[in-house]
Amino acid sequence: MITEAAIDTAEATQTCVEKLSQLFPSASPMRIPVRVVTLATARRPLQEQTVIEFGTAQEVLFASTLPLEFEDGVRVLNSDGSLDARATVVAVRYHDGRKAVAARFVGEVGNWIIKQ
Repeated sequence: MITEAAIDTAEATQTCVEKLSQLFPSASPMRIPVRVVTLATARRPLQEQTVIEFGTAQEVLFASTLPLEFEDGVRVLNSDGSLDARATVVAVRYHDGRKAVAARFVGEVGNWIIKQ
Protein backbone atom coordinates (compact mmCIF):
# COMPACT_ATOMS: atom_id res chain seq x y z
CA MET A 1 0.00 0.00 0.00
CA ILE A 2 1.38 3.41 -0.96
CA THR A 3 0.80 6.02 1.70
CA GLU A 4 0.41 9.75 1.21
CA ALA A 5 3.69 10.27 3.08
CA ALA A 6 5.48 7.97 0.60
CA ILE A 7 4.07 9.98 -2.31
CA ASP A 8 5.20 13.24 -0.68
CA THR A 9 8.68 11.78 -0.14
CA ALA A 10 8.91 10.61 -3.76
CA GLU A 11 7.87 14.03 -5.03
CA ALA A 12 10.38 15.74 -2.76
CA THR A 13 13.23 13.61 -4.11
CA GLN A 14 12.41 14.42 -7.73
CA THR A 15 14.70 17.03 -9.17
CA CYS A 16 13.38 20.21 -10.67
CA VAL A 17 14.34 18.88 -14.12
CA GLU A 18 12.47 15.63 -13.49
CA LYS A 19 9.36 17.62 -12.63
CA LEU A 20 9.70 19.69 -15.82
CA SER A 21 10.19 16.51 -17.87
CA GLN A 22 6.63 15.48 -16.99
CA LEU A 23 5.47 18.12 -19.49
CA PHE A 24 7.38 16.24 -22.22
CA PRO A 25 5.94 12.69 -22.31
CA SER A 26 8.46 11.46 -24.89
CA ALA A 27 11.48 12.69 -22.89
CA SER A 28 14.15 10.09 -22.20
CA PRO A 29 16.53 10.28 -19.26
CA MET A 30 20.18 10.92 -20.15
CA ARG A 31 23.34 12.45 -18.71
CA ILE A 32 25.19 14.49 -21.32
CA PRO A 33 27.61 17.14 -20.03
CA VAL A 34 27.29 20.33 -22.08
CA ARG A 35 28.13 24.00 -22.12
CA VAL A 36 25.16 26.33 -22.53
CA VAL A 37 25.87 29.81 -23.94
CA THR A 38 23.32 32.62 -24.04
CA LEU A 39 22.61 34.21 -27.42
CA ALA A 40 21.33 37.50 -26.02
CA THR A 41 22.60 40.76 -27.44
CA ALA A 42 24.58 41.49 -24.30
CA ARG A 43 28.17 42.59 -24.71
CA ARG A 44 29.46 39.28 -23.50
CA PRO A 45 27.46 36.04 -23.68
CA LEU A 46 26.96 34.20 -20.41
CA GLN A 47 27.77 30.51 -20.20
CA GLU A 48 27.79 27.58 -17.82
CA GLN A 49 28.59 23.90 -17.66
CA THR A 50 25.55 21.74 -17.00
CA VAL A 51 24.12 18.33 -17.85
CA ILE A 52 21.29 17.47 -20.21
CA GLU A 53 19.15 15.31 -17.92
CA PHE A 54 16.27 14.57 -20.32
CA GLY A 55 15.83 14.87 -24.06
CA THR A 56 13.38 14.37 -26.89
CA ALA A 57 13.95 14.47 -30.64
CA GLN A 58 13.51 18.27 -30.47
CA GLU A 59 14.15 19.38 -26.87
CA VAL A 60 16.79 19.21 -24.17
CA LEU A 61 16.08 19.67 -20.45
CA PHE A 62 18.75 20.80 -18.00
CA ALA A 63 19.28 22.63 -14.72
CA SER A 64 20.59 26.17 -15.09
CA THR A 65 21.79 29.13 -13.08
CA LEU A 66 21.76 31.43 -16.12
CA PRO A 67 19.13 34.20 -16.27
CA LEU A 68 17.10 32.36 -18.92
CA GLU A 69 13.47 33.05 -19.65
CA PHE A 70 10.87 31.92 -22.19
CA GLU A 71 11.96 32.49 -25.84
CA ASP A 72 15.62 33.22 -24.96
CA GLY A 73 18.14 31.76 -27.38
CA VAL A 74 20.95 29.45 -26.30
CA ARG A 75 23.72 27.45 -27.89
CA VAL A 76 24.28 23.92 -26.55
CA LEU A 77 27.72 22.34 -27.05
CA ASN A 78 29.32 19.15 -25.83
CA SER A 79 33.04 18.73 -25.19
CA ASP A 80 33.94 16.81 -28.35
CA GLY A 81 32.03 19.16 -30.67
CA SER A 82 29.62 16.52 -31.96
CA LEU A 83 26.74 18.55 -30.53
CA ASP A 84 26.69 22.25 -31.39
CA ALA A 85 23.11 23.42 -31.71
CA ARG A 86 21.04 26.55 -31.26
CA ALA A 87 17.85 26.25 -29.25
CA THR A 88 15.05 28.43 -27.90
CA VAL A 89 13.81 28.23 -24.32
CA VAL A 90 10.26 26.82 -24.35
CA ALA A 91 9.74 26.20 -20.62
CA VAL A 92 11.24 27.23 -17.29
CA ARG A 93 10.38 25.70 -13.93
CA TYR A 94 11.45 27.11 -10.57
CA HIS A 95 11.40 24.87 -7.51
CA ASP A 96 13.12 25.18 -4.13
CA GLY A 97 15.59 27.77 -5.39
CA ARG A 98 16.50 25.76 -8.47
CA LYS A 99 15.64 26.30 -12.11
CA ALA A 100 15.00 23.74 -14.84
CA VAL A 101 15.00 24.77 -18.49
CA ALA A 102 13.58 23.09 -21.59
CA ALA A 103 15.01 24.34 -24.88
CA ARG A 104 13.81 23.36 -28.36
CA PHE A 105 16.35 22.97 -31.15
CA VAL A 106 16.18 25.53 -33.94
CA GLY A 107 16.44 23.43 -37.08
CA GLU A 108 17.78 19.94 -37.66
CA VAL A 109 20.51 18.62 -35.37
CA GLY A 110 22.62 16.10 -37.26
CA ASN A 111 24.30 14.31 -34.37
CA TRP A 112 21.47 14.30 -31.87
CA ILE A 113 21.01 10.85 -30.33
CA ILE A 114 17.20 10.88 -30.40
CA LYS A 115 15.51 10.89 -33.80
CA GLN A 116 11.83 11.28 -34.62
